[in-house]
Amino acid sequence: MPTPASPPTVTPLPPLDAQAERLIELGVHELAGIPADELRAFAEGAGAVDGDALLAVHPGRAPASALAPLLRREGKPGFVVVDMPDVDDFAPSGAVELPDTPLYLVTGLDRGDHMANWSPEEALPALTEQDRTPLLLTEGIHWVLQQPEVLERNSCFMTIGSRLRKANGTLDARTPAIWISNGTGRDGRERRDAPKVGWCWWGNRHTWLGFASTTGRAS
Repeated sequence: MPTPASPPTVTPLPPLDAQAERLIELGVHELAGIPADELRAFAEGAGAVDGDALLAVHPGRAPASALAPLLRREGKPGFVVVDMPDVDDFAPSGAVELPDTPLYLVTGLDRGDHMANWSPEEALPALTEQDRTPLLLTEGIHWVLQQPEVLERNSCFMTIGSRLRKANGTLDARTPAIWISNGTGRDGRERRDAPKVGWCWWGNRHTWLGFASTTGRAS
């Protein structure tokens, strides 16, 4: 297994009320069927929570396929790769437990740069030992919506908290990730530098992909 480097410094997230306004500006509340005032009230009520927190909408209310096009980088919208038409079927897996509420908080975010060049198979038990759980794909998208600078060339991240369970009960070998398109292949040259939702194999390593994780989730 690769030797981890020191974790990066994490830039503080915007205040929760500012995050709520950002989601309203993007129309996420309408996608999720949540009144804007309800979203604002949740952020206000959760404002006293200690520590840096990300405001997230439950994936059952705002799936990845609806959130990805809201991403922007250098004026270009985000997209889901064409060979992932089942992106919304990737659900919370393993130790990931979501609050049973439309809105919740994700705390202690880490992009996981120190795990670059690890495989998902190697990273998951290491995160578990650290009492952390991997981010869901939708949580990763929410993070980039609030902090676009968290997505950098050569420092992007996987969201292996979302997995697809096949009809026979086994897990699909694909694992979701968020990175930046090079505009090659089926992406199309016009999408170069756009935010991209894609996938990597469970057993493969990538030098430019860390493993985003959290210390907890709360309603």
